Amino acid sequence: MSPTNDGDLIQLFQQGDEQALNELLLRYQEKIYWLARRFCSEHDAADEIVQEVFIKVYESLKSFRSDSSFYTWLYRITVNSSLNSIRRQRARNIFHLDELLDYKDTKTDLPDEALEKNEQQLLIEQAIERLPEKQKAVFILRYYDELPYEDIAVILKTSVGGLKANYFHAVKKIGEYLKRADATRP
Repeated sequence: MSPTNDGDLIQLFQQGDEQALNELLLRYQEKIYWLARRFCSEHDAADEIVQEVFIKVYESLKSFRSDSSFYTWLYRITVNSSLNSIRRQRARNIFHLDELLDYKDTKTDLPDEALEKNEQQLLIEQAIERLPEKQKAVFILRYYDELPYEDIAVILKTSVGGLKANYFHAVKKIGEYLKRADATRP
């Protein structure tokens, strides 16, 4: 009989069963990818983060103590890896200003409604990118992943009250950014 419980799979891996780790990672691969994707918004970067997360899990799972659920622990690793990736990218961008200023005109045959929707989504992504790291993490975990504040508190190692304040400020900043963008439209 195949173990269905994360704890059983962890125990099997800690006893040397590499296949148990594969099963465990396959179980969460899509969720981890989409979490990373929300932080970086690029497929290749998200894939890179997922690979980094899986390597860290492989290296650390032997000493996993089950103080929190595996899922929460995995989310924490993913959030930290995503934030580190953002920091590395920002550092690289400082040295690639020419690429950032290179405007590429792309023509599309989308109807007006779809175009407007894409513009709105782009504005939201830009607003999220401008958030401070902690507010960005809280917003993504709460809004997109719909995690309860208690789980986010464990993942980010902070208080629920602080998270609620961060989420409130993130939503407020995103709203203000969207209002400013709408005001500048012709």
